Amino acid sequence: MSDTDAVQSPLPYVRTSWLLGLLFAVLVSIGLFGDTARLALRYEREVILSGEYWRLLSGHFVHGTNQHLLLNLAGLVLIAALFPRDYTVKQWVWVLLLSMIAIDAGFVFYEPQLQWYVGFSGVLHGALAAGALAWWRSEVDAVYGGSPQHPVARALLDIVGPFNLQRPHFDQIIGG
Repeated sequence: MSDTDAVQSPLPYVRTSWLLGLLFAVLVSIGLFGDTARLALRYEREVILSGEYWRLLSGHFVHGTNQHLLLNLAGLVLIAALFPRDYTVKQWVWVLLLSMIAIDAGFVFYEPQLQWYVGFSGVLHGALAAGALAWWRSEVDAVYGGSPQHPVARALLDIVGPFNLQRPHFDQIIGG
């Protein structure tokens, strides 16, 4: 099965559920170790600059509190539910890794005052942005064809429909 075939899978949750399960297991397992794991794995600027580069990735997998962890897990489920068909598992892995790299580059080069960081929230925002981009690509045409499938696109059609906006005008409004 090619990446293109996987995107069109009629069972999108089956295709990506193992990745979701793996992320859950890793996040919860690390959370079980509490402060020990948090202090050993968090993004900590000084020790990263001293050579502990692995903390650039591990800091995203530890959380400040159990509530923080639960909120990130809920966000992960929400993103998986919103965008089950938009990317293959391999593409989602790339989205998550590139999100981590972008966040860490921002911290290291543009936030020197940030001494430490924990959590998956930034990575979830990257995944949400990737999902939104995929949605945009697939649903804007459907909005103008009058048959969008995504609930947000259907709501968007209800909003823009009465104004009879031409596609270029709509793109300008959304794009700024």
